[in-house]
Amino acid sequence: MLVTVKFFGAVREAVGADSLAIELESPASLAGLRAELARRYSVFAAYGARLRAAVNQEFASEDQELRDRDEVAFLPPVSGGAGRCTISATPLDVEAVVKRVNGPDVGGIVTFLGAVRNEARGHDIDHLEYEAYAEMAERELDKIVCEAEAHWPDVRVAVAHRVGRLEIGALAVVVVAAAPHRGEAFEACRYTIDTLKTRVPIWKKEFASDGAYWVDDHA
Repeated sequence: MLVTVKFFGAVREAVGADSLAIELESPASLAGLRAELARRYSVFAAYGARLRAAVNQEFASEDQELRDRDEVAFLPPVSGGAGRCTISATPLDVEAVVKRVNGPDVGGIVTFLGAVRNEARGHDIDHLEYEAYAEMAERELDKIVCEAEAHWPDVRVAVAHRVGRLEIGALAVVVVAAAPHRGEAFEACRYTIDTLKTRVPIWKKEFASDGAYWVDDHA
């Protein structure tokens, strides 16, 4: 069988390709594919279990059986379309994100803005680059928003995240939660940004005065 394997962030750099077509004996599992790639690329051993996998844009367990023409993505630890959740290569418009959830029933709007700062982890930062598995990232953002709205039923949430090169001061992410009252809006906004940083396949590379490196501590 033939599967397409996609790579991102530090793994993409180590492999030297965005994607590869891999021939596997049938039947084959995700664990078997991971073992085959580990024989070829030491980066898989370096990341170990921290390197998550998705099959056809859904997170998958190691025993999942693979089928011909499946798309498999290996996702290093994350740093963060249509509808209310978008990935964008252009500067973020805060008011446009607010408009996705605002309405006559809204009494409180809570907005979180994540910006690029000039220092991180003791390094002087020149700029950042964000990379995303865009299709899956938007789907995962949608799921997180649905979770927030299920927990706080009166809240509506929208998210926009940048990719590409970002200079100091540029907005990397905008999260907006709108509700009749401020309390649930605050809670839903915090849940969304905290969960986004651990689940959504978006990676951050910091370009500092003393070198460049991928970030995987969710700060």
